[in-house]
Formats: sequence, C-alpha cells, structure tokens
Amino acid sequence: MRTRLLFIIVLFGLCRSVSFAQNVTQYINPFMGTTTLWTPEELGFVPTPGVRQWGAETFPGAALPNAMVQLTPVTMYRSGSGYQYEDSLIYGFAHTSKGHWNLLHLPILPVTAEGNWSPDNYRSHYSHAQEEAHPGYYRVFLDRYQVNVELTTTLRCGYHRYTFREGDHRGILIDIARSNNMPRRWEVKQAGTHAIEGYQDGEGRIYFYGELSEDIESVTIEGAEGREQGARDERQGARGARMLPVAIVRLKQPKASRPVELKIGFSFVSIENAKENLQAELAGKSFVEVRSNANNIWEDILGHIQVEGGTEAERAMLYSTLYRTFLFPHLRTDVNGEHRSEGRDGRVVKTDWNYYTNPSFWDTYRNKLILLGMITPDVATDIIRSCIERGESRGGYMPTFFHGDHASTFVAGSWLRGIRDFDLSRAYALMLKSATVPGRGGRPYLNEYLERGWIAEKDTVNVPTGDEYKGAVTKTVEYAYDDYATALVARELGDKENEQMLLQHSQNYKTLFDPSTGFWRGKVLRDGKGVWIEDFRPNYPYYQYMYREADAWNSLFFAPHDPMVMVALYPSKEAVERKLDSLFTTPCGGYEAFNLTSYLGSYCHGNQPGHSIPYTYYFVDRQEKAQHVLNTLMHNYYGMGKEGLAYAGMDDAGEMSSWFVLNAIGIYTYSPADPEYIVTVPLFDRVHFTLGDGQSFDIVREGRGEKINSITIGGQPLKGWFVKHEDLAKGKELRIVVGD
Repeated sequence: MRTRLLFIIVLFGLCRSVSFAQNVTQYINPFMGTTTLWTPEELGFVPTPGVRQWGAETFPGAALPNAMVQLTPVTMYRSGSGYQYEDSLIYGFAHTSKGHWNLLHLPILPVTAEGNWSPDNYRSHYSHAQEEAHPGYYRVFLDRYQVNVELTTTLRCGYHRYTFREGDHRGILIDIARSNNMPRRWEVKQAGTHAIEGYQDGEGRIYFYGELSEDIESVTIEGAEGREQGARDERQGARGARMLPVAIVRLKQPKASRPVELKIGFSFVSIENAKENLQAELAGKSFVEVRSNANNIWEDILGHIQVEGGTEAERAMLYSTLYRTFLFPHLRTDVNGEHRSEGRDGRVVKTDWNYYTNPSFWDTYRNKLILLGMITPDVATDIIRSCIERGESRGGYMPTFFHGDHASTFVAGSWLRGIRDFDLSRAYALMLKSATVPGRGGRPYLNEYLERGWIAEKDTVNVPTGDEYKGAVTKTVEYAYDDYATALVARELGDKENEQMLLQHSQNYKTLFDPSTGFWRGKVLRDGKGVWIEDFRPNYPYYQYMYREADAWNSLFFAPHDPMVMVALYPSKEAVERKLDSLFTTPCGGYEAFNLTSYLGSYCHGNQPGHSIPYTYYFVDRQEKAQHVLNTLMHNYYGMGKEGLAYAGMDDAGEMSSWFVLNAIGIYTYSPADPEYIVTVPLFDRVHFTLGDGQSFDIVREGRGEKINSITIGGQPLKGWFVKHEDLAKGKELRIVVGD
C-alpha cells in the first residue's frame, strides 16, 4: 500500500512538472512594441497630420539576454530603435540597438549590381508578409536585391546568412558613416582573402572583425553625392543634407550558388579582441546551430516563470513583455575579460566579472531591475559592480541616468533581496556622496534640496510643453525616495547618524504638497520665500517644468516608502479616493506632447512617472478599484493599434514591459528599495516562479473577480498587502482568494 501511495505521489509530482513545462519562446512576438499609435482615441489628443508619435520604440532583431550585439533592421535613422513597423524600406542591419535614439552601430546591407544601388540610393523595399522574428532570429526578403536575409547572434557576434538570386553580382554595403550617433571617425578595410576589419565611433568606438564564406574581390569607399537617406525624422523635421560615404565589399563570383555567410565579432576594446570574440563564439558553428542555441538560452531564462490558466493572448503578452526585460543593459566585456573604462583615461580594464552599460535608472528602477535580479542575480550583481567602477572613475558619485538618481534604489533593493556578491561599502560611499555633496556628476540642484528640502522652479509663465527647465517637483519627491533607499543601506552598515539624516530627508516629498489643490505643485523663490507657481494647470503636460514628462495629475501620490503618511496629507481617506476617481475619469487636456500618450481619464500610462499611482487605492481600503484599473491597463493598453503590436507609450528599456509582467503574475514592486511586493490579482490560475538560485515558489489565484478577500503566505494569513521577498525565497506558496 505504501509503495502504491508513493507511486501516486511521484506520479502527481511528474504531472505537476509536465503541466508547467512549456515551450515559452513560442509565445514571444519580437514585433510587439514596434508600431506607433495614430488615432486621437488611442493617443488622447489630435495629432498633427502626418506626424509619427513615439511608440514603444522596440526592435525586432536577433539578440541574446543583456548581450553586446543586437542585430536588427534599420528602417529609419535617428529613431528610437531604428525600426518602425509602418515603414516599408530597409537601410541595413545594425548591430546594436536599445530604443533611445542612440547606437545602431555598423549597419550592413547585402546588395547586388543588378539592384542598381548607389551610395545615396541603396535602401530596399520589403514586406511584412516576408518577414519573421523569433528570439535570437530575424528574417526578411529584400525586394530590390532579391535577397533573403537571415540573422542570428551570440553575445558578442552577429551571424548573417544571405541567399542571393543565382547569377547576381553580390556585394555587402557597410553604412560606415551612419548610425544614430552620427560617427565622425571610422575605418573599414580588407583583412585577408575573405575577412574585413575596422571600427566605427558613436557612443563608444566599436571594433569589428568579420569573416565571409566567399572570397573578397575588393573593398572600396564610395562617396555619397546627394541627400543623406534617413535624414528626416517626422517628429523633428529635416536635418539637412550631408555627404556621406559607404564601404562596399564586392565578392568574387562563386562556382556554385550557395548562401553567403558573414560572421562578425565586436569589441569596444580592439580589433584583436573582436577577432578573439569571433573565434570563441562562432568558430566552427553553423547558422542553424547558433540559432538553436539562442532559442535555448531564451527558453532557459524566460522559463523561470511558468503559468497555468489565462488566455493564449495573456500568455503571449506575458512572455513577449518578459522577453523585453532582459535586453538591456548591454554587455561590454570581451571573452578575455577586458573592457574599456568609462573614466577620462579610457584605459583597458580586466576583471573576472562582466561589465555592463549604465541602466536606464529613471525608467527601470521602478520594476525591471528588480525583476531582472530575481531571475538573473549574477547579471544584477555585475551591473552593480559596473556602476561602482563607473562611479569611482567619474568623480565619486553613483551613476545616474537622464534625471534624478535611483541607482541607490537598485542597490538597496538588490542587497536586501539577497544579492550580495558586491562591495556594499564602496557602493554606499558613492550613494552617500550623491545624496549629500553637490557637484558635477551628482544630483542636479542638490544644493537647493539640502538647503530647504525642495527645489525651486524657474519663475516664468506660459511655458511650452516641450521646454527644458528643472523638473523641480519630480526631482524633489524622487530625491526623497532615493534618500530613503540610501538610508536602508546606511542601516545595513551601521551608519546610524547618516541613516537618521537620510530618513529625515526622505520626508521632503511633503514640502511641495499643496493642500489647497491636492496636488504636488512647483514653487518659485521670491524675496527669499517659496511661493506657489500661479500658472498652474493640472492637466498641462511638461517635458521638464515642475514635472518631468508629466503633468500634475500624473505626479500624484509618489512616496512609495511612506504611503500611509502620504495619504494622511489629505483631509480623509475619502478625499484621496475621490482624487483617484477623478484621475481615472476626468478627460485629459488633449494636449499633444511627444512623450505622453494613451490616457485612462487623465492618467497617462504611456510614460513612467505615474505607474505607481493606481496602488494608492490600497491605502484607502479600496483595493478592488486599483485592480479594476490594473486590469483595464493590462488588457487595453498593451497590444494596441490596428496591428495589435503597440504599447501605450515608450517601453524605456523594459520598464513598461516589466510593469505588465509583475502585475500579470500578482506581485508588484511598489517600493523597489524594500524587499517586498504589493499583492495584486494575477491573470493566471497558478504562477510557478523559479528564482535565480533555483528556489521556486507558487502564486495561486483562487476564484474570479477584482476584490481580494484573503491572502495567505505559506498557509498563514498575510498581514496587510505586502508579501516579503524572504518568504517567497523560502518557497512559500502565495495564495490569493478573490471574488466580486
């Protein structure tokens, strides 16, 4: 009997494993986020005719998680990722992409003499009917040259396979003088009977060494006498004509027709390292083998989250967004351990860990960096090590990105979740200086913040929506949160004096709360005193006046470390509820702003500043209202547009994607510095999450509806709305019972 019972138990366990075993890469659509929105109903305003608004700015090309190389088509230079789904012409296939109007190193295009190309006219028509993308693989047919292009990749190398029409005179055009960074210096030359090498500047000098499967007849540089292709960006107008050369690699005619293969290695250190990277990652490997390996890598990473239940559409969106979480930051270490320092000397550094580019902290500190660390803690560790090295070589401040600080949140949140294979004391020294010492490389306007607890805005009126000023309200409340994160690290290290000072500073979010309007509002200095800005329109969006890429509505309720005290700034919980109800129901102002799109009432999901606002309902005892908003956003603001491929706004290196992933599985990083998650209603009946250390936990939804009736962790009732990371890391089941 015991033997039979044991057999049943084992069989049940196997069945559970089988039920979770999924080919998750089948659900991923790399085209998700590549389209833009055009209609007033989708955008929230009437767009200027013919003007393309910002989309998610994602790319569909071949890439591996956090790799050096992203091998992707270019349909428009000076666009976010280089690829816009609405376009019908391809300029080439670049080897780096992020989605922030930079990179696109070394675009390459196969051409033929029969295609009648010239240096200022070489782009080719293509059709989506003859285009496909999968994790680690991209294919398209170039109509002009009758060439089928296939791309796959390793961490540091691109692998091209071109199938030409038989008898055509084949060549490879290297757009050596173009990228999104407008390179001023470059070189390309032949390096043997079938090899090329060189470099291209543009957000760092990238070196390359490529080997072709066919012998080279010649490598020449040919001038472009005419208008630069791709010089027009519909958002910003004509850029002016430039004379730009291209490199052309002409191939000898083969004795037999066969695909042309180009294996090309990259390095930010040297050509020698690029060649070494190529040998290490592609020598002796076939295209099919490399493509299969890329898919397996993605399957392993994304398979950390397995789900039961939900619809096919929900699974597709879950894994497509999870895929986006792991594309950035980018690797910069070569196979020999070398990378180039970002300090003034630009020296070559050798380490036994991987150096990565700076994260997009202002966007991704909210969710993506924590999610990345949950699944790949080794990568998160090396990103923090990279930030420490970068900060120490750049004046002693913790690196930031674009606006504010937020590396402190990533460091604190990672350490407190058990990611500890880095020097916390070195990180803390940088964080503390960022929080307390004004200076170049540190927080902008920190002297004002330290002097009076808030930053004054410029005293002016009638500010155009796109103008650059201080972003004083946003900086003030975000510095307060970063001070809280730094205080958590001070506590870990026993620095009680600075912990108390930083905790006091963390209350500065209150200094710009205007009780007369219920908004966080900018102040100006007049006669040494702070005065509320009079030209105050809550639904007028600014690029950086008072608010960074937001309006007053989308700058509400930002104190993730102090939600109950924040709520107490209002007369009552009912007053907060009414404010939230108004946010999600009051029509937006209808202003055209290039980086604010897709509204639910006056809430803009198309940009990050307001992404934590819906959870405020939890703190006024109306959790079900928060869930209604979350469900609306998950189901209606992803997969938008006529093709079903648009996001509500820009993905910003994975932030919008990670927002979806975490809410879809039922836990969100409301305060990412704290090792806990606010519990939401998952889209799936069961989520099986395997952390990077191999420990797994389940999230189970019981029932249907938006109201959470009870939560248990490890079978015990959960107190409040937040589940601790340490409980999940111990394998405890999170069970969420919901109903109407």
